[in-house]
Amino acid sequence: MIFDTHAHYDDERFDEDRDALLNELHQKGISYILNASASLESLNSSIELSEKYDFIYAALGIHPHYADKVDESVLDKIRVLSKNKRVVAIGEIGLDYYYDNSPRELQRYWFERQIELAKELCLPIIIHDRDAHEDTISIIKKTNAEQVGGVFHCFSGSAQMAIDMLRCNLYIAIGGPVTFKNARKTIEVVKAIPLDKLLVETDCPYLAPEPYRGKRNNSGYLVHTIQKIAEIKGVSEAEVAETTLMNAKKVFKLI
Repeated sequence: MIFDTHAHYDDERFDEDRDALLNELHQKGISYILNASASLESLNSSIELSEKYDFIYAALGIHPHYADKVDESVLDKIRVLSKNKRVVAIGEIGLDYYYDNSPRELQRYWFERQIELAKELCLPIIIHDRDAHEDTISIIKKTNAEQVGGVFHCFSGSAQMAIDMLRCNLYIAIGGPVTFKNARKTIEVVKAIPLDKLLVETDCPYLAPEPYRGKRNNSGYLVHTIQKIAEIKGVSEAEVAETTLMNAKKVFKLI
């Protein structure tokens, strides 16, 4: 039983075989999937997926790429949609200084506002952070995000940063990159963080693990991520799968 805590199955790359793939994945041991919103359009499509499949949940939020498209009416829409019982988190939200698709000041402003919304709604957050560690940490602490906690998605910081984020009531999510040859930093993070604070994710269709790197990712490939974590931790793959599943249920209040 596996919980994929971050996926984008509403992405157009799944248009041709979405239904068949999701049904097959569920039958093969993917017990739960969290579909994370990114754009304005994905707020609705994530809800639709979660209502169609009883093993899919939704997270609602606007990715920093689209910070220049956000206003208070968008937050109002998230506020209303979040009343749906299938919505279990606000995300993915955060900062992306690698692509800089939106002005950084807007990214920071709407990251803060969406954390405040999460606190209002008593929902955990899912954080995106790319090349913006310092500002991401600063905003997490400034907004007292530990009040709701959540997930540090696709964590790319140091082991010490990961330990610091545990103090902010955040779980560390590990995806396909832990299997890459240049994954030294991520491996150190996995070594440093207790298994009961780790989650597994795909970020599909992105970031497929070895041996599928560069191809369209899907939740079935999580077995390779779990295998690598088990190897690093010196435990069984079954223990990694079961513990990370229970961790996800805790953070998303499904138990």
